Amino acid sequence: MGFMQLLYVASLPVMKVLLISALGLFLAIDQVDVLGADARKRVNNLVFYVFNPSLVGSNLAETLTSDNVLTLWFMPVNVLATFILGSALAWIVIKITRPPKHLEGLILGCCSAGNLGNLPIIIIPAICKEKGSPFGDPVLCHKYGMAYVSLSMAIGAVLLWTYVYNIMRISTSRAKLMTSGVISESQQYNISVTNNPAKDALDDAYTLLLPNTDFEEKVSFSDKVKCHLRNISNNINFKTIFAPSTIGAIIGFCIGVINPIRKLMVGNNAPLHVVEDSASMLGEAAIPTVTLILGANLLKGLKGTSTPVWTIVGIIAVRYIFLPIIGVVVVQGAIKFGLVQPDPLYQFVLLLQYALPPAMNIGTMAQLFGSGGESECSVIMLWSYALASIAVTLWSTFFMWLVI
Repeated sequence: MGFMQLLYVASLPVMKVLLISALGLFLAIDQVDVLGADARKRVNNLVFYVFNPSLVGSNLAETLTSDNVLTLWFMPVNVLATFILGSALAWIVIKITRPPKHLEGLILGCCSAGNLGNLPIIIIPAICKEKGSPFGDPVLCHKYGMAYVSLSMAIGAVLLWTYVYNIMRISTSRAKLMTSGVISESQQYNISVTNNPAKDALDDAYTLLLPNTDFEEKVSFSDKVKCHLRNISNNINFKTIFAPSTIGAIIGFCIGVINPIRKLMVGNNAPLHVVEDSASMLGEAAIPTVTLILGANLLKGLKGTSTPVWTIVGIIAVRYIFLPIIGVVVVQGAIKFGLVQPDPLYQFVLLLQYALPPAMNIGTMAQLFGSGGESECSVIMLWSYALASIAVTLWSTFFMWLVI
């Protein structure tokens, strides 16, 4: 396929997202108020608790088997790599742009976590159904493509609410302490146990406290790492880790790979196939609903306060330039060493994971921590998703050319 044909195929899914998102934005404005704040909250709950778990579970149950599950082992590794590499690049952005302290956690979150759920679930089926798709039969493409992105969504949800949640929490706690004057920037890794009223707060902000000392001293790097890991393990929120989509993925995984259960529930001749069919029907409502909510949520960005320009530029550069380039190196290296199965669609999904805008749940976390970065987050999301129409289209075109 020529470049222009690939560009056309890649652009149509993104255009569909833009059109439906624009409708969601229109429905959210004050004059219309069909998707106002209260309505968005209720519909979000419906998506979170019903539609997404049904979509993830039904697709995994239908496509995963005990035979092919082992071939997908590289997917979790690849998703983890996007989070770790994004964090490292975020640290560089913070050092270069020197944003306000309360925005550091937001930058870490936006650079670390991509939208591994909603956008791939929209993009992959649209590419598969498009005439001239390079991935062959539309039915098989849709079937296996949805399995890949469902697994990606489940893994991303776990990492989002463990890894990203904790680094944002820690960064926000430290910023609050420094803003209130409890600690200074030069003291954030120092210790002073005697008569320290901020001991508990400093613990939560990764300030290191050593026992049996009554004097201030520097702590070694290894001790800092140990304390960081200990604080993360002590503050893991299992309720957020096992979000409904994650539970749906676990159930779908078990149904797919355990043959007796699979024969009971999957397939037209299965005695209980009506259960899987019902879940699949509910899941089909997820994609248009999520896209409408995505557009409605961007309304806050239009009303947002000023955000440091270089902060926005840094995040966009990480998500749309540096991470995709690194992703090409990682995935192509894995292909060369035989770590990834020779399936162009699977390889495309692995590459796409590096070229997505920030996860929408970053805004939820910013509100949760009360970091004062909620309005800045809306502006960052607005620009990130506006530019996604160009960046994701171009990268998708290049990725398709690379794998076919």
